Amino acid sequence: MMNLIMMPNATGAHLGGWRHPDAWSDTVMNLGHIVEATQIAERGLFDAVFLADGNAVREMDKPALFAANFPSARPAGFEPVTVLSAVAMATRHIGLVATSTTSYDEPYAVARRFASLDHISAGRAGWNVVTSQYAGDAQNFGRDENYARDERYERAEEFVEVVKGLWDSWDEDAFPQDKATGRYLDPAKVHRLNHVGKHFSVKGPLNIARPPQGHPMVFMAGQSDRGRELAAKHADAMFAAGDSMQSCQKAYADIKSRMAKYGRAPETLRFLPSIVTYCGETEAEAERLFEELQALISPSLGVHYLSKLVDKDLSGHDLDAPLPDLPEKVASGTSLRTYLIEGARRDNLTIRQCYQRALSSMGAPVVKGTPAQIADTLELWFRGQACDGFMISNPVMPRSLKNFVEMVVPELQKRGLFRKAYEGATTRERMGLPTPGNPRLAAAAE
Repeated sequence: MMNLIMMPNATGAHLGGWRHPDAWSDTVMNLGHIVEATQIAERGLFDAVFLADGNAVREMDKPALFAANFPSARPAGFEPVTVLSAVAMATRHIGLVATSTTSYDEPYAVARRFASLDHISAGRAGWNVVTSQYAGDAQNFGRDENYARDERYERAEEFVEVVKGLWDSWDEDAFPQDKATGRYLDPAKVHRLNHVGKHFSVKGPLNIARPPQGHPMVFMAGQSDRGRELAAKHADAMFAAGDSMQSCQKAYADIKSRMAKYGRAPETLRFLPSIVTYCGETEAEAERLFEELQALISPSLGVHYLSKLVDKDLSGHDLDAPLPDLPEKVASGTSLRTYLIEGARRDNLTIRQCYQRALSSMGAPVVKGTPAQIADTLELWFRGQACDGFMISNPVMPRSLKNFVEMVVPELQKRGLFRKAYEGATTRERMGLPTPGNPRLAAAAE
C-alpha cells in the first residue's frame, strides 16, 4: 500500500498561500490549526503528519523575503515534540513525526523526548533526524560557526546509535508491578549503555520504559552521499527530493541498493518524495487556484525568492533572460538548488519562468487537475518504483488538504492503492515497517 504523510504547515506550501481568501487567518502560534489539520489528515487515513523545525530565525538579512514569511524563515513555531504531544490527545491513529537536530542537542535528551511522545501517543512517534546545516543555528548554541559537513555526519551517526541504544535500556517485561510480592521492576531487565565515543559519553540507562514501537520511527532526508548512507543504515523512512519521476526513480534505486551492506531488506525503508497538489472537480478549477496564487507574488518578491534558492543576487538581471552562469557548488548548496538549476537549463527557462515554477511548490513537483488525474500521476510514480508513497504539501490550508482527503483519497482507495481503514496497533505496523527487537535479548538468547 502507498504511504501518505502530510505537512501541517498552516501558512501553506505556496509563498502566497497564506494570503488566499480560503486560507486560515491568524496562523501565528495557533495550536488549533495544527490540531485541525492533523484531524483532517487522520480522516483521510494518512500514515503521519510531519513537522519541520530549525533553531534560529532566518532570512532577517533579506527584508522582503522575511516580511513575506519565506518558508524557511521560521519566525514563530512551536517546539515540535511539545506540540505533537498536545496533538496526540486529539487524535487516535495518525503518526506524529517531529524534527530534532543532532548538531545542537544531546542523545539522552532526544531519546527521552521521543520515547515520551511514543508512550503518550500509544506508539505513533517518529524522529526526523537533521544535522543543521544552517550556520545561524550555531550562534544560538555557543558556537561562532556550524560544524563542518564531515563532522556533522560523523556526529549524527554516533548520535543516532546512542539514541537507539538508550531506547533498548529496558526489556519489554521489565516492570511487573506485582502488588502481591512488592516487586515493581525487575533489576535484571534494565541495562546501562556505557557508551564512550568521539563525540558523546553516555552511561544510561534511559529513565523511560521501552517505547511501544520498540524504537520510535526514524526519518531522514539524506540527499547527499553521506546522508544517503546514514539513511540506508538507520532510517525507516526517507524524505526524498526530486523534480521528476525520473530523478526520483534514480534516487529510489540508489537508496535501496545501499541497504544490503547493513543487513537490511529494501522494503524496510519507505522512500517518500514531496509533491504539491492543486486539485479541483475540474481541470479549470485546479488551474484557477494555481493562477490565483501565482498572482499573489510580485515579480520583485519572486526574484528575491529565486535569488535565495540559487544563492546569487538576481535583482539586476533581465527577468525575461535565461539564468546567468551560477557556480556548480556553494557553501549552502542543497538538492533543491541543484534540481532548480538543472530544470531551468533543461527547459530553457527565463528568470521569471524559473521563479514562477519554484514559488508554486517550494521546489517540489506540482501535480494539478481532477482527482482522477492526480491519482493517475501518483499511481504511475508508485508502480514505477519512483517511491513508496508521498509527502503531500498543500498550497492553501485547509482548502487544499480537504480537497485531497475528500477527492483524491477515495480515488486511490478505488484503485486498491491506499487503505480503507487503519490497521495495526502502532504507526510502524500501519506503515508496514518491522518493530526492532532488543539486541540484548537476542544476545542473551544465544
